Amino acid sequence: MTQTSNTPAAERVTFAKPAFHHINLKTLRLQEMIDWYGVVVGTKPNHQFPGGAWLSNDEANHRIALLTSPKLKEDPDKYNHTGIHHTAFEYTSMGDLLDTYTRLEALGILPHACLDHGMTTSFYYADPDRNSVELQSDNFGGDWAESSEFMRSSPEFAADPIGVPVDPAQLVAARNAGASDQEIHRRAYAGEFKPESPLDLHVPL
Repeated sequence: MTQTSNTPAAERVTFAKPAFHHINLKTLRLQEMIDWYGVVVGTKPNHQFPGGAWLSNDEANHRIALLTSPKLKEDPDKYNHTGIHHTAFEYTSMGDLLDTYTRLEALGILPHACLDHGMTTSFYYADPDRNSVELQSDNFGGDWAESSEFMRSSPEFAADPIGVPVDPAQLVAARNAGASDQEIHRRAYAGEFKPESPLDLHVPL
């Protein structure tokens, strides 16, 4: 008798799984993009030429590639088109995320949306080309097994996978008043720090 398996064929095949390395963005604002990512996430160009640049904020040769060409055209309706919604950078602690918010706020760089997703606390910023960039901290202390299980089995996450809007200034105030990262997350996910203004999630509603 032939035995069958309920496991999808793709899961029965053993193969090497590559790590994510970099993203490549096309732009008409090359230097402005280089400068913005340098300020926001600390990248520096390992190579720059008239047609682009390769940026990194760690030991990798590049994490963000930028290409420019006079053939490119602006897309004024890009938020309503398919494609990448955002890229994301993760801090090792909520304290680093909140310190970054305070630093960027002083420079006039403000997020267009802030959410406690359950597994992460996430602030979203728009780069000079209006690409969304997520800065996040893991609410499970970097334990991806635990946060993955939360996504798979939590009734709260299933009920609202997008998450709870938060006001980052209120999170900073709670941290400065002595609240721990876990307390801030618990209170944020319970809806205590909701902003007064609606979020701009950069997606059609």
